[in-house]
Amino acid sequence: MFKYLSFIVLILLPTMSFSKVIHSERSLYRNIIVDEKGNQRCLKFNTKSSKTNQSCIFTDNPDKLVFNYTKLVFSSLLMIDNPQRVLIIGLGGGTLSNTIHQIYPDAFIDNVEIDPAVTSVAREYFGFIENDKITSATQDGRIFIKRAQLKKQKYDWIILDAFNGDYIPEHLLTKEFFEETQSILAEKGIISANTFSISKLYNHESATYYDVFGDFINVANKRNSNRIILAGHTEEPSKELIKARVEKLTPLLKPFGVDIEELSQNMVSTKDNIDWPKNTKVLTDQYSPANLLNL
Repeated sequence: MFKYLSFIVLILLPTMSFSKVIHSERSLYRNIIVDEKGNQRCLKFNTKSSKTNQSCIFTDNPDKLVFNYTKLVFSSLLMIDNPQRVLIIGLGGGTLSNTIHQIYPDAFIDNVEIDPAVTSVAREYFGFIENDKITSATQDGRIFIKRAQLKKQKYDWIILDAFNGDYIPEHLLTKEFFEETQSILAEKGIISANTFSISKLYNHESATYYDVFGDFINVANKRNSNRIILAGHTEEPSKELIKARVEKLTPLLKPFGVDIEELSQNMVSTKDNIDWPKNTKVLTDQYSPANLLNL
């Protein structure tokens, strides 16, 4: 019996893939881990309650996107044409910035990351690109936006992708923050926010976005819990314009594993689909128990 079991173990061991930590450190904000399993390299934040993947790449095909949410973000391109100024709050491994740079090499991209250790890891282990058009600022995202507001800077595409390991930092979920973000959005720009459809904050987040921006678009699919909120647009594109943009974007996004046609079918406006109670409390700087509500 034991000989038989030992034989099974010997057969299985060569085919099993084990995770190998290639970097770990304690930063000012969190424990940072980079590990590899097979052809996948991931950045993880080890917090008190969880150890979650923040960014991943395929080492044998770095261009192909790993995460579903990063693919969902590109639904934004169905709302805008040829963004020239992009702001990304929350760097991770720099995957979004790199991909946008390859699609729009002439665009200026500002990345904002509060943790300098994350930026260093993105450079060393995830091929984060920086050049005369792509910058990275070590700063709290809200402070960066406040200063951009004072400088009267405007962005065509603002991506909110900041996570502290457990959830979105609560000061980046309030009505006041969204109003500040709205103030630096270009006239025909779009805001893309990475969040979750199963979060206990779903109703509060939705009510807060709606309070500031009016109707917005949810982008999700039934395979997982990711949700992208598209907000700030002044009007929704016609079906004909969406179709034309799908045709234009399909060959550009295919190398990254993004099915833009599928994304176009998963866009749902709140115009006729408000799915949270009317009396839901809006999150503000005075009332923002985000971490408590998400437990």
